[in-house]
Amino acid sequence: MQTQLTAIIEREARGYASFCPELDIASQGDTIEEARDNLRETLELFFESASPAEIQERIHEEVYVTRVDVAIG
Repeated sequence: MQTQLTAIIEREARGYASFCPELDIASQGDTIEEARDNLRETLELFFESASPAEIQERIHEEVYVTRVDVAIG
């Protein structure tokens, strides 16, 4: 079975951090692609080892990624 989850990737001082907000799971990598692939692997390992109860407890079904305008100064 396949599903799509959100991957948020951001530049850090040394590489990239990747985060899946639906499950509060993170990973990292030296490149964007590596950070994404490492997050995918981490998520797959989570689904292989987690009980159905843990998955239900952790999953956030509604996640919205948007941008907001804010005043600075």
